[in-house]
Amino acid sequence: MTRKYFGTDGIRGTVGQVPITPDFILRLAHAVGRVLKQHEARPTVLIGKDTRISGYMLESALESGFNSAGVDVVLLGPLPTPGVAYLTRTQRADLGVVISASHNPFFDNGIKFFSAQGAKLPDAWELDVEAALDEPPVWADSANLGKTRRLDDAAGRYIEFCKSTVANDLTLKGLKIVVDAAHGAAYAIAPKVFHELGAEIIAIGCQPDGLNINHEVGATHPQALVHAVQAHQAHFGIALDGDADRLQLVDAEGRLYNGDELLYLMVDERLNRGEVVPGVVGTLMTNMAVQLALEARGVRFIRAKVGDRYVLEALGAQQWLLGGEGSGHLLVLDKHTTGDGLVSALQVLQACVRSGKTMAELLAAVRLFPQTLINVRLRPGQDWQAAPGLADVIRDVEAELLNHGRVLIRASGTEPLVRVMVEARDAGQAQAGAERIAASLTL
Repeated sequence: MTRKYFGTDGIRGTVGQVPITPDFILRLAHAVGRVLKQHEARPTVLIGKDTRISGYMLESALESGFNSAGVDVVLLGPLPTPGVAYLTRTQRADLGVVISASHNPFFDNGIKFFSAQGAKLPDAWELDVEAALDEPPVWADSANLGKTRRLDDAAGRYIEFCKSTVANDLTLKGLKIVVDAAHGAAYAIAPKVFHELGAEIIAIGCQPDGLNINHEVGATHPQALVHAVQAHQAHFGIALDGDADRLQLVDAEGRLYNGDELLYLMVDERLNRGEVVPGVVGTLMTNMAVQLALEARGVRFIRAKVGDRYVLEALGAQQWLLGGEGSGHLLVLDKHTTGDGLVSALQVLQACVRSGKTMAELLAAVRLFPQTLINVRLRPGQDWQAAPGLADVIRDVEAELLNHGRVLIRASGTEPLVRVMVEARDAGQAQAGAERIAASLTL
């Protein structure tokens, strides 16, 4: 069955347009509550949010919807998405709910859910919720309505969890770190995590006003972090996105490191400590240089579809621990059940402190291949796969790469576009190959 409302990461859209309207969100919470009550007489749900102004409205709608179905609610306030996942598990709640549109601008928002174990929920559960949405509501009577309370120390509990994911003797004393929370959910939490481990902190992107989340700051706009690191002569810069599950890092030279490089660095640190890393999961977009470097160390590498949900599924199937995307969604499953920008940043800092090396030194074996990405707009009804000569051009480009590069062509899921990506050791070769393939699609 096709899902009507749920996408790859919950339900997301523009505030004031279906489905991100208060009436729909109330109905959604009521439907989720009814699904929960099939297995638990008196379920408890945790609700956290980022800093968007619409979060107040959607939080109230969720609370009413759950209470109307006889579900108790615990409000966490502004908290990173991985913090909600953590507290759902440790508070023994039946469900965790996050109000966030992640890296999107303030006028978008969304709802995503975590299981009692702090994990993403399966498609079957989402289909059950959508089926319940199509049924008339069954309002609980007054004696059976749910109740709501607030967990006042939610942020403090999550801060302690983050610190517990590194060695007890790890200290960041002597390090100056710029922390950019994208004016998002981690604005009050991220600076404290690193400060309490001993670092001197310069905070940017930590003054939310409800409208400035992700605006020219954070993991999707890392240039602000680069400038701040250079201006303050800091040792590191850490950028998160609006819900703090995505990470970008900058070193003292102002060089930006993406998720592909950080994933390799975490694997390398474990191998150097004598740990066994049987395999790693990336995506179709993971840079080929990372794959080759991992395989040179005897680590298997497989690619999942783009999206941390698919990386997580592949890790579960292989029973591996480490995976991620170039965007900065990194999974370290022996530390947390979901991607966590703060936990991932601490893993990288721990590797640097223990080794006494810079990120550049630790990543000397990885020289990212240049990638050229061209978006080709399709004509209405165009079957791009039937383009004359396309197969011949792809075959020629791949032959020229001689196993030192890749061709990836995929249709956009949201726009009438085909994305053509060519990766090669030489930037000119990548550019020329991508242009030839794109041209064959427009004939």
